[in-house]
Amino acid sequence: MNAAPSLTTQLKGERCELAASGSWTAVYAGGLEALIVHAAEETSKARDVSIDMKNVGAFDTYGAWLLERLIRERSQAGLQIGIVGLREEFQGLLQNVHDVNRGTAKKTKGGLIVSMTRFADAIVAGAGSMLPFLHMLGAIGLATLRVIRHPKHFRLTSAVHQLDRVGWQAAPIILLITFLIGCIIAQQGFFHFRKFGAENYVVDMVGILVLRELGVLLVTIMVAGRSGSAYTAELGSMKMREEIDALRTMGLDPVEVLILPRVLALIIAVPALTFLGCMAALYGGGLVAWAYDGMNPDIFIARLHEAVTVTHFKVGMIKAPFMALVIGVVSCAEGLQVKGSSESLGLQTTTSVVKSIFLVIVLDGLFAIFFASIGM
Repeated sequence: MNAAPSLTTQLKGERCELAASGSWTAVYAGGLEALIVHAAEETSKARDVSIDMKNVGAFDTYGAWLLERLIRERSQAGLQIGIVGLREEFQGLLQNVHDVNRGTAKKTKGGLIVSMTRFADAIVAGAGSMLPFLHMLGAIGLATLRVIRHPKHFRLTSAVHQLDRVGWQAAPIILLITFLIGCIIAQQGFFHFRKFGAENYVVDMVGILVLRELGVLLVTIMVAGRSGSAYTAELGSMKMREEIDALRTMGLDPVEVLILPRVLALIIAVPALTFLGCMAALYGGGLVAWAYDGMNPDIFIARLHEAVTVTHFKVGMIKAPFMALVIGVVSCAEGLQVKGSSESLGLQTTTSVVKSIFLVIVLDGLFAIFFASIGM
């Protein structure tokens, strides 16, 4: 049985010799702590310190760390402590503790260089994150060609089910949100345009803004948050449970079975939801014009007919299927990137929504430039 630890001190001028004995383990934690504190006080005035460990019978990580703590404290004060007599079987443990948190500090670069390096790393990471998107886009294209050549391979039941989920079941919330946005735009327009006596131009603003830009943008952002995240979570869960690998084992293409019906449902549903959302926003704007400004509904409709052309409506509707395709491809690609943990599933779902919304806004800007260049 190991004895209780001890640490005796002997001063010889400016030299201090410490002699340790007993069991330096966590069992005697309280006593060891007091010994180290006392040794630190005794060695504070010495220039040379040595610790004789030949009589130590047991040694664990706790004892090694207390000894290392004393060595580091004395080293910071400019003293050197020598360890002698420690058994060979304990030397590796003390060395491992000695090496902990002793990494040399790296020389920091200038602020401009660091910023440029981080910017370059972000560009490389962004370019790398587009590879799964492009791969998924190509896989969907090939699956579409196979389905066109062999129509019996198309999963009609799955496509109808997904269309019900992303279209019909999403209609109430889409109608509510776009209606409220239309009301808010009209109210703010009347509030500010009234200062200039230009209340009639609020109808122009609401009509053009909703039909060309805001209607499709609001709908696709909500679809990305609602349906896109659901797609990523579903495919990610299937990936975690190895259901996708099981489909491949059975000779089935997961893109053709799982992804193509979902993407097709989005491409069909988003234009329909965009149309409903635009109508709801215009209805909300007309309601506010009547309740807030006293504009007769007939006058609102007539003014809207003068301000808005079919071109504005077509611009919004043309963008809708392309944005739906982007949402579907991103959400499905991120779902297949899920690893084997729930943390990975949450991370990829968040990434899916962020990427989808970002790419939808970028695509809307590109369409705005394109339509402006052709005079639409």
